[in-house]
Amino acid sequence: MTTLARTATPFEAALDQGASSALLAGLARRVAVWKRRARTRRALSHLEPHMLRDLGLDPVSAEREAALPFWKG
Repeated sequence: MTTLARTATPFEAALDQGASSALLAGLARRVAVWKRRARTRRALSHLEPHMLRDLGLDPVSAEREAALPFWKG
């Protein structure tokens, strides 16, 4: 009779060692960064050129930054 043994992948082994909470915490941090980028880029896109200049920002650069997707840093 043949016995099959199942070997855990490195990912599964890490989860078994309690890394699941660290993995979820890392994912939560990443999502928070993405949400902050999306929110600030949306706000940036609504500022008037004179407001951007008051902040020391070039309107063209601000428009370019606002057009970036949330996952690009």
